[in-house]
Amino acid sequence: MSENIIEVKDLWVSYPEHTEKPFKKLISVHKKEDRFWALKGLNFEVKKGEVLGVIGRNGSGKSTLLKLLSGLISPDKGEFSIMDEEHPVLLSLGAGFQPELPGIENIYLNGLLLGHKKKTIDEKIDDIIEFSELGDFIYKPVRTYSAGMKSRLAFATAISLDPEILLIDEVLGVGDTAFQMKCREAIMEKIKQERTVILVTHSSNLVRAICDRVVWIHLGEQKAVGETAPIVKEYDEFMKLARK
Repeated sequence: MSENIIEVKDLWVSYPEHTEKPFKKLISVHKKEDRFWALKGLNFEVKKGEVLGVIGRNGSGKSTLLKLLSGLISPDKGEFSIMDEEHPVLLSLGAGFQPELPGIENIYLNGLLLGHKKKTIDEKIDDIIEFSELGDFIYKPVRTYSAGMKSRLAFATAISLDPEILLIDEVLGVGDTAFQMKCREAIMEKIKQERTVILVTHSSNLVRAICDRVVWIHLGEQKAVGETAPIVKEYDEFMKLARK
């Protein structure tokens, strides 16, 4: 059996609730700040080479979980461990882009922030640009990009730099059908190479197709974790009832 590459133990994450007007909050200095608990006591493991799906309706805490695993935020309580020297790469729509810089400079910036050497990025730059299909837009500021173009750049950069652990936040739902298929094929190739993937998506069909196991989060709480088929079936039935 494969070893665990990620372990999450009783994980809690909160954000301040900004319910008061700024001036009222300023004069209420002695009042304890209210917190919104985005994640409440999560417990699960991810094995090396596994594809884990994370499902749940909007506002359930899925993106918060990925930010936590990528090191962008810290937990209030509990702990998580990553048994790999390389930090997970968070692939989120436009995450980390500097809007005034052109796409090509953002590739280098993101690559360096992820710990890659410039020489490595130099070797991959042509592949990244080709995969993105952005053409001359690669030399234009990212602020001029559409959501789909940002998605192309984010995915091309992350997948081409070949991370050991890839965190994917809804990006596969953006862009035209042909590019979505291209992204799925690239992910499947990484899976064949035993890369570890954690995927947040609203697509039950995609989860069924590529995920080994699933974590279902509802209102910050872990509702279920385990084999894909039964949990996704239960989740789909839950969502049908919620829409009525």
